[in-house]
Amino acid sequence: MDFKIKTNNVRSFAMHTLTQFTGCTNSLKKIGPVKNIGQIAICRTSSKLEDLLLMSPLLKELSNTYPTANIDLFVKGSKATEIFKNYNNIDTVIELPEKSFQQPLEYLKCWGKLRRTKYDLVINADKSSWLGRIAVKFTRARFKLYGDTLSESAALIFSDYKHAAKTSVYDFRFSVSKDGIFEWNDKVPNLDLKLDSSEMSEGNRIFRKIAPAAKKSICIFTYEEGEKRHSAEWWEEFYQKVRGSFPSYALIEILPTEKVSQIGFKAKSFYSSDIRKTASIIANTSIFIGADNGIMQLASATKVPVLGLFITNPERYAPYNNYSSAIETNEDSIDNIVELIDTILHHRLN
Repeated sequence: MDFKIKTNNVRSFAMHTLTQFTGCTNSLKKIGPVKNIGQIAICRTSSKLEDLLLMSPLLKELSNTYPTANIDLFVKGSKATEIFKNYNNIDTVIELPEKSFQQPLEYLKCWGKLRRTKYDLVINADKSSWLGRIAVKFTRARFKLYGDTLSESAALIFSDYKHAAKTSVYDFRFSVSKDGIFEWNDKVPNLDLKLDSSEMSEGNRIFRKIAPAAKKSICIFTYEEGEKRHSAEWWEEFYQKVRGSFPSYALIEILPTEKVSQIGFKAKSFYSSDIRKTASIIANTSIFIGADNGIMQLASATKVPVLGLFITNPERYAPYNNYSSAIETNEDSIDNIVELIDTILHHRLN
């Protein structure tokens, strides 16, 4: 672990310790029912693709609950503007610079903008984020949710409460419902990039150039970092078995920014720095297969079935849209994974 990572870890631990009780007195007190909501802010102070995408179910939940409300996003970096461009109820995206020490004036301006606006409801979308808790505390709002209203014991009612996309939705439902009563069985909204028809058509056009003869395709992403990484040998065996098991499907590999391939570029490949263009390609395929990373969550947000390949427990980040699944590769053989792919494709076709 290099010095920069160690420093960031120490800083995060220290700030989490100092801010873990910020807002607790207020947040543990039932505030619902929450009515007459016209202006909302969501704080998710991360620039990671996956973290921003995992915020989309909360956005959809708020839109369903308060269809006429405007929503501001307080985030880090510029990805959120692109990700949520087709969400009509988003008013302003306040983008903290990713390197705050290099742009101190811009950083302070963002906090000033958050403070100037009077909100009806402000939500911290990640209860473990110390900066998110501070941001909620800093706002002028009628109602403030810090992300920990629903206690751990109450959360046991939901088998999927710990999922990174669902925790904030359940917490919101509990906070704003009368006496904490709501439809326990209501499904949490799926991740959604809201690709429009023109984007889907463009994705189909590019797809036809990549695999002109293919009617059906399997999309893979072989790049992972650190402990999530599968070896090149693992991917090679996987690729050969998938190709042999599904001969009528074209295999398309989405390449990372590094433009590397764990299968030696044996499959048709595609790379773009444009998030939405990449998503439009994935959306035109039959299934996406990849490890726990931002591209897997991007695929999930296109509504295509996703098979997540996890080395560690998939509880927090497993894809959950229609027919999607997650598998721990340390516990299942590649043959079992191929069988699961076949099951997902069968459901998709029927």
